[in-house]
Amino acid sequence: MLLRLVAERATGALLRDHGTLYLSEGRVVHAESPAAPGIDVLLTTGGRLHRDGWQRAVDEAGARREVGRFLVDSGRIAGGELEICHLGALYDAAFFALAPGSGPTRFRYGAAHWIGPVRPVPAAAVERETLRRRELLDQVWPYPAVDHAPVVRRAPAPGQSVTRRQQALLRLADGVRTPAAIAWALGRPAFHTLLDVRRLAAAGLVDTPPDPPEEARPRLPAWIAEVSADPDTALLRRLRDALEASL
Repeated sequence: MLLRLVAERATGALLRDHGTLYLSEGRVVHAESPAAPGIDVLLTTGGRLHRDGWQRAVDEAGARREVGRFLVDSGRIAGGELEICHLGALYDAAFFALAPGSGPTRFRYGAAHWIGPVRPVPAAAVERETLRRRELLDQVWPYPAVDHAPVVRRAPAPGQSVTRRQQALLRLADGVRTPAAIAWALGRPAFHTLLDVRRLAAAGLVDTPPDPPEEARPRLPAWIAEVSADPDTALLRRLRDALEASL
């Protein structure tokens, strides 16, 4: 569907299980996901922008879908800095929005996000970066169960050290918070937090939960296991028995 929307230069919102991509003339202009902190969290929790300043921008320009422009025009943030932060939030949310899902994919033509235009990105670049990030996670520690389970801290081995960035994450590893919750609390991109958690798991500094059990295969009818020297004859007998039973 994304390829088709790009080809027709569509404008609107692509809604999927784990997030939404916003398109303008076939290019990705924004993305959001419940799993990833939005640009508001990245700016305010990180200390770059005061919460009151962000809220005023939303109140003043949200209805016009020009929050990004308002932030720059009012001097609250430089244009280049907004672009960098917005691109980080876009790629972060797109990683989850483009994850495989079982639910329906829908497109709402004409829908636009309140952040407004910042810097559009080709959909191919978003897809390419998403695939690169999935491969990177598996290269670091190929156990995806780590991504969704509460993070449980383990004692370091003698002489084992951690970085300041890792220390901040480990302080929140209380066995209750998931990597997503830690990302929101720290005001960091969710993918970068997943990457940090996988590195910590590879180093033995957080637990690696067991993989979820595979779903049991449905039991096949007994007649499928029957062995016959003449399969066609066995099939005809089953059909005959079924017809006789229905008479």
